[in-house]
Amino acid sequence: MADVTSFLVLSAAVFCGAFVSGLAGFAFSAIAGAILLHAMSPTEAVPLMMACSVGVQAANLWALRHNIQWKQSLSLIAGGLLGVPLALWLLHNTDSRTFREGFGLLVAFYAGYMLFRPAIGYGRLPEGRNALVGFGGGLIGGLTAMPGALPTIWCDMHGVPKQQQRGLVQPFIAAMQISALVMMLLHRDLSMKVAYDVVLGAPALLAGSWLGIFAFRNIDEANFRRVILGLLLVSGLLLVV
Repeated sequence: MADVTSFLVLSAAVFCGAFVSGLAGFAFSAIAGAILLHAMSPTEAVPLMMACSVGVQAANLWALRHNIQWKQSLSLIAGGLLGVPLALWLLHNTDSRTFREGFGLLVAFYAGYMLFRPAIGYGRLPEGRNALVGFGGGLIGGLTAMPGALPTIWCDMHGVPKQQQRGLVQPFIAAMQISALVMMLLHRDLSMKVAYDVVLGAPALLAGSWLGIFAFRNIDEANFRRVILGLLLVSGLLLVV
């Protein structure tokens, strides 16, 4: 009975996280972690969430392949990969908890404020700043496990339409998560138990991703923006509590 319960909890967490990530492009760990971290130890739950999140990002990239803006995304990714080593150094040499809480409050404040402010008209991102935003995203992602927060806020501030936003931010999030997973593999932080759980959760992962992507394709711009800001608000608050 315990094995059945564990399987159901795992499947529910992975499905919910995959659905939200398929819809919004991020927040898998925030949603799945709210369940898994109560059912598993962090040493099991965190690598599992990272591995599953990479699977969700792969599904997102395939489903949205015609909307991916590779040229702009590559500058984001290049900046992000430069930010990750600095984040790892800060993680081991500074009080990263204070940074996480401060960043969480800023994200929550921004999302809460923007939820009650009328959306700005469609716009485009300023040229030449993607690498800087990517650097910030990689740095913040290494300290908070939220690499997509800064690029997503950047897009929202400039009124980027949902297809363009996902096409720009999705490859960046995938690259940051893959780099983090590679680092965990190099440090041998992934056990056979994690691999076993990934296989068990694969059906829920695929189902949640597919339904999330389907919802993304059928949601209008205004409601998509509310979903994004709502998830930023929740994710920011989770960094504080």
